[in-house]
Amino acid sequence: MAQAQGFILHRIGAAAAAFTNRIMARALSRIVTHGCLDVTTSNGRLLSFGDASGERVHVRFADLAAQWAFLIDADMRLGELYLDRRFLVEHGSLFDFLAMMLREAQNARHPLVARLIDGARTRLRTFRHRNLPTRSKANVAHHYDLDGRLYELFLDADRQYSCAYFESPDQSLDGAQLAKKRHLAAKLQIAPGNRVLDIGCGWGGLALHMAGHARGGHVLGITLSEEQHAYAIKRAAERGESSATVEFALQDYRSLTGRFDRIVSVGMFEHVGLASYRAFFKKCVELLDDDGVMVLHTIGCSATPGFTTPWLDKYIFPGGYIPALSEIIPEIEKAGLYVTDIEVLRLHYAWTLAEWRRRFMARWDEAAALYDERFCLMWEYYLASAEAAFRYEDLVVFQIQLTKRNDILPVTRDYIGAHENTAAQCLEADLEGTVEGKADHVLIG
Repeated sequence: MAQAQGFILHRIGAAAAAFTNRIMARALSRIVTHGCLDVTTSNGRLLSFGDASGERVHVRFADLAAQWAFLIDADMRLGELYLDRRFLVEHGSLFDFLAMMLREAQNARHPLVARLIDGARTRLRTFRHRNLPTRSKANVAHHYDLDGRLYELFLDADRQYSCAYFESPDQSLDGAQLAKKRHLAAKLQIAPGNRVLDIGCGWGGLALHMAGHARGGHVLGITLSEEQHAYAIKRAAERGESSATVEFALQDYRSLTGRFDRIVSVGMFEHVGLASYRAFFKKCVELLDDDGVMVLHTIGCSATPGFTTPWLDKYIFPGGYIPALSEIIPEIEKAGLYVTDIEVLRLHYAWTLAEWRRRFMARWDEAAALYDERFCLMWEYYLASAEAAFRYEDLVVFQIQLTKRNDILPVTRDYIGAHENTAAQCLEADLEGTVEGKADHVLIG
C-alpha cells in the first residue's frame, strides 16, 4: 500500500514538474529571443533560450515552488529566491541575468497574471505611499542608518549617494560626483551671501560644496538620518566650518521655517511619497525667496506612472516611489512655481551603479564581516537590479529648476557651462598651487 502511494505521489510530482517546465519554457521563449540563456529546472531539465549570441548565462531553480514564484510574481519573489539560494546563478553573474531579462522584456507582452498584479500595484500606489513624519523617519533609518563603514566600501570619497554626472563615460566616479556638484551649483547660480537650503543633505558633501559658493552666507542641510547627521557635523568641524556658515539639522522638511535664496534637493524626493507631493512643493514655496532658485534632482520614470518594485520597497527603500514627470509637474504648477529648466540624465545612473556594484563586489568579504552573507546577497541584488533597470527600462534622473518668477535666470543655458568651466579651471589652478586657498572649499565638496 505504502509503495503504491509513493508511486502515485511520484507520478503526481513528475507531472507537476513537467507542467511547470512547459509553462516556464513558453514564458521565457516569448521574452528571450537574443542572447544565450540556459535554465536548469527543479527536476534537472535544461531549457535553452535565445539565439546563442553573446555570453552564456546559466541559472538554476532549487525547487518547484521557486519556479512558480518566479513565474507568478518575479518583481517580488525573484529577489527573495536569490537571498534564500533557491534561485542560483551557475554561469555568468546575477547582473548578466537581470540585464538580459529586462533588455529582452521590452519586446514581449507580460503574462496575464503579471499584468493583473502590476495593474493592482499601480492603482494602489497613492495609498501605499503616505509618508507622514514618523513613518518617514523610520523609512530613512531602515536604509541610511546602516553602519557607515558599509557606504565607505563602494561610494566615492565624498559619500555622494546619488546619480553622478559623467562628463565622459570613462570619467572616474569621484570626478563624476564632483561634476554633479558643479552642475547643480551652476544651475542654482549661488552667489556670495546667499542663504542655501539642502533638503536631504546625506553625509553633507553637497552642502559643504555649496558653502564655498555662498561665502558670507549660510547653508543649512537637513536629514532624517541620525548617522548621516552625526557624520555631516563631524565633517564640517574637521573643515573648520562654523555653524554660522554651515549647519546640519536632524529635521523633517515639513517643520522648517524661514526663507532661503537657494534650495537644492538631491535624491530625497523619491522618499517624499506620492500622497505628499503637494505638501512638499507648498513648503518649498513658503521657504523660497521671491527671487530665489530651486533645483530638484530626483530619480524618475520617463514613461507613464507605475509602481515601486515591491522587493525594493520591502528590503531596501521602504516608502520609496519613482514618479513620472506627469506626476511631478502638476503639483509644481499648483504650488505656484515656474519650471525654468528640465534636464533628463539617462545613462548616468547606470554608470554610477555599475561602479558602485563593482566596488561592492570587490569588497564583499568586508561587507559580510559587517553584516552577513545574506545581507551581501541582498545588496548585490539591489545594485544589480537597479543598474539593469537604468540601462534597459524607463528609469532616468530629472533635474528640475524652479523659480517664483520667470525673469530670475538667464534666458539661454550658456551660463551653466560657463559656470562649470570656471569652477573646473579654478580647481585645476588650485591643485597646481598657483591659487592658494581660492578654490579649496568652493570646489572640493
